[in-house]
Amino acid sequence: MWGETAVGDAIEHACMRATMGCDAGLVTFNLLGNDMQGAIVFAPEVPLRKAMTMLPLCGVGFQNALGAIAPPEVAVHLDWDGGIRINGASCGRFHAIAADNNPDRVPDWLVIGLRLPLHQGAENPGDAPDQTTLYAEGCADVSPADLLEAWARHTLNWITRWEDGGTRALHNDWRGLAHGIGEDATRDGITGTFLGVDEDFGMLLRVDQATHLIPLTSVLEDTP
Repeated sequence: MWGETAVGDAIEHACMRATMGCDAGLVTFNLLGNDMQGAIVFAPEVPLRKAMTMLPLCGVGFQNALGAIAPPEVAVHLDWDGGIRINGASCGRFHAIAADNNPDRVPDWLVIGLRLPLHQGAENPGDAPDQTTLYAEGCADVSPADLLEAWARHTLNWITRWEDGGTRALHNDWRGLAHGIGEDATRDGITGTFLGVDEDFGMLLRVDQATHLIPLTSVLEDTP
């Protein structure tokens, strides 16, 4: 992987570079504002429904990275749709954008982006008690540059493990970090018990005696 400072938003910059045909593994970043922004460009060799594994993979890589440099009492959990939780409160999220949203096609590129609020802005933090920032959770000494580098490094390690051994290890680690399994959840107009995920990380929702599958491709966003 190699890095490139973004002109403006890091995710938009990564998508722009991807459409121009940049090499896979490009990491774009912008560390100048209240948010830490980073994005990784992938060039999948499998259909999009399987390539979307990069979303939870990047999440586990982030947990590994922050866990290595943050105080030991800082707990990181992951929402199924890319949200990040630090010490139980929402704190930024991952975004997934692809060249082609057809789940059965191999897209030319896939971008997984990260936006992580570092410190409180001008708004009153009491207006959103379920949301937090990295520095508010005891991580004021964590350098955004160090965290970005560690995220890219741990993510690359997980990509190698995924390529060599499949998704089993990733499933095990992700499940230990997943927020809300066993609880009620609503997705795509369906409310039920979040049982877990299938092999491609699709959400399994139990409603009465039926189990509904919500594919992970449903969280894809439009190209900015």
